[in-house]
Amino acid sequence: MKLIKAYIHQIRTAQVVQALADAGFRNLALLDVKGTLKPLSDNERYYSPGGIGLLIGEVRLELACEDGEADTVTTIIRTHARIGPQVSGWVYVSPIEQALPIGGDPSAGPGA
Repeated sequence: MKLIKAYIHQIRTAQVVQALADAGFRNLALLDVKGTLKPLSDNERYYSPGGIGLLIGEVRLELACEDGEADTVTTIIRTHARIGPQVSGWVYVSPIEQALPIGGDPSAGPGA
């Protein structure tokens, strides 16, 4: 299994989530985070009160999938999160050593 983490601009979140859902990937998490992606406009910029400097609001998307699905998921994210020719975010793929259910059927996979 693989864990996909993507850091994308907030304005692309709906398109990415819809494209993943259309492809059958619905079990995902979205977190509002602050990061250092290149801002699209001055409206996205703000300075951290902790002295970190210029930050923007981003979304971290997390999704677990089977090894054979990782290329499909990353392609969907990279296609639908893209904004122009510059780098629009990052996608990270990591192995999952174990995935255990909390309650329910112990044989159920992470998408169940």
